[in-house]
Amino acid sequence: MSSPLYYDGQGYDVQGYEVRKEARAVRFAKRTDWAAEETAWSRALEARRRSGLPILDLTASNPTHCGFDYDASLLAALSAEGARSYDPDPRGMLAAREAVCSYYADHGAQLDAGQVVLTTSTSEGYSWLFRLLCDPGDEVLIAQPSYPLFDLLATIDDVRLVPYALLYDPGGSHGWSVDLHALREHITPRMRAILVVHPNNPTGHFTTTAERAALSQLCREHRLALIVDEVFLDYPFPGYESQENFARGEDGALTFVLSGLSKIAALPQMKASWIVCRGPEEVRSEALRRLEIIADTFLSMNAPVQHALPWWLAGRESIQRQIRDRVRQNLATLDRALAREDKMARLACEGGWYATLRTPSYATGEALAIRLLERRGVAVHPGSFFGFREHNRVVLSLLPHPEVFASGVAMVIDESQESGF
Repeated sequence: MSSPLYYDGQGYDVQGYEVRKEARAVRFAKRTDWAAEETAWSRALEARRRSGLPILDLTASNPTHCGFDYDASLLAALSAEGARSYDPDPRGMLAAREAVCSYYADHGAQLDAGQVVLTTSTSEGYSWLFRLLCDPGDEVLIAQPSYPLFDLLATIDDVRLVPYALLYDPGGSHGWSVDLHALREHITPRMRAILVVHPNNPTGHFTTTAERAALSQLCREHRLALIVDEVFLDYPFPGYESQENFARGEDGALTFVLSGLSKIAALPQMKASWIVCRGPEEVRSEALRRLEIIADTFLSMNAPVQHALPWWLAGRESIQRQIRDRVRQNLATLDRALAREDKMARLACEGGWYATLRTPSYATGEALAIRLLERRGVAVHPGSFFGFREHNRVVLSLLPHPEVFASGVAMVIDESQESGF
């Protein structure tokens, strides 16, 4: 009988004989067989970085890189006496979950800590919910345009995303709206949930009361769950401060609300998020029972962050005020610049950290974004990054320092004029 082959990482077994290629080959899961090709815009951005030339980054979405003032004692809670103890609870430490309930009480929602499950990120929360609700090949409805991360999350969890449109009416009273007719038409026997981002990223569209009622009714009719991402809830634009949140909604449909410190306290590095579960008592209890088993399998939340979470939530107003002021200042700067421009326009937005521009119909957002990088060193997102169906869209972050933002916007407008866009 021949001896087994032991691959040493260099193509040879332990006796120095070359191992056959077939023996060395490893089979990877089809779900991770992602295309490796970069977009033309990504290549242009990487080329600019390699050149060492400066970049005015109007895509910045990490608040820790945007010059905000954080409390000097921010990390003190991580070294508190209690943070050294570890008594794992699958749903998360009670004090941390109670702090989440207090946050929602400030938004008019009365919750019990038993309705809260802590996660390290909203991405993890989505993954747990996809696993809770979907068998391989099942479907989830998701608004388009939206953040591209969802595609990867769904693929990893063997879920198929089915897009439904957000419609834009520039002359309407609300700007954006959910295409409820098309959404209903997309429901199949394999559909398990409808996913809503409130307000949407990047359009800034808050789901209206009528849309919420229609979504809840659809979910009840077709035995679907409603998954709602409210990470940008605390950042409404002027005139939209009274928007309700889904955590305070009625319990007609099984609803999962996701949020976390990444946006609420501008602390993406702390990896603290949660799932809030609402709905009829019987189905909610079963959902939470199953979620607890998923959470207990991973126990991913670390104890020091859970101990610190109440303190960080309680002190959120200082950083939120800075971000709201920055976003509103930059939005006003953008609008003043566009008032003197007849080729580009800003689409209506109600909240969040982004603004979407409409370029002339004969110019693609990707072409403008590439030219801005190559000729001006300004980075903006092509609309295609977020799945806009219209080709003439670019998306700007409203987080950069006001001087950086103003300079970048001026170059966006100059480039569109000089290039004949």
